[in-house]
Amino acid sequence: MTFNSRVAPFSLALLTFCLVNNAKAAIGLDRTRVIFDGGKSAVSMNITNNNKELPYLAQGWIEDEKGIKITSPLTVLPPVQRLEPGKNSQVKVQALPAAKLLPQDRETVYYFNLREIPPRSDKANTLQIALQTRIKLFYRPASIMPTQQQLANPWQEQLTLTRQGDHYQVNNPTPYYITLVDARSSKDAKTAAGFEPLMIEPKGALKLAPTVADLGKTPYLTYINDYGGRPTLMFTCNGNTCTVDVKASSRNE
Repeated sequence: MTFNSRVAPFSLALLTFCLVNNAKAAIGLDRTRVIFDGGKSAVSMNITNNNKELPYLAQGWIEDEKGIKITSPLTVLPPVQRLEPGKNSQVKVQALPAAKLLPQDRETVYYFNLREIPPRSDKANTLQIALQTRIKLFYRPASIMPTQQQLANPWQEQLTLTRQGDHYQVNNPTPYYITLVDARSSKDAKTAAGFEPLMIEPKGALKLAPTVADLGKTPYLTYINDYGGRPTLMFTCNGNTCTVDVKASSRNE
């Protein structure tokens, strides 16, 4: 997560907005990503006020892929709500009619934001910290919702690598976004030099920053699945093309 350094006045207090892990926030969210089933009208998430003494406001909104706040084709209900100390509630992402105009052959990515707003301090010159959680929200059309068989055979296993000069290109032939969070030359090796997490769009391709020499002929790539798990794919290379060795890859980490 990253920190936003902007500090703005908030009545008599200073309010600093930070993007942090929601485990450290007073307002906790029950997941690390949202999968919106295009065949349904809404998806609900559980939120909790982990502070046992103070009430907090929870403000939710959605941003598009460019980080611009939107109110359609998806919206958050309620946009603001009060949570009493130690209490639970729900926040809903609702589809509007315009959602039917989204591509129906692939996912569309958004970002769900949840900001906690603490009660105003009655003390002068008090610094208050407002923490914000930002997670990926994938709109998944009903036409590509996976079957049980597809869930048992993860689509991430369809990834291939193509050697291009000193680097590998990751090819995603699926209609789903795939996020890679680690790359190694072997199962027990350290993260390859230069690697940074990346998200490959449906039917897209991206270059891996580590060199072919860093990753070797059996690269290991770790992805994030729908449940926040981190399975690892082992690739075997033949010439300039590498494919997933399903038997050697983990599916349930």
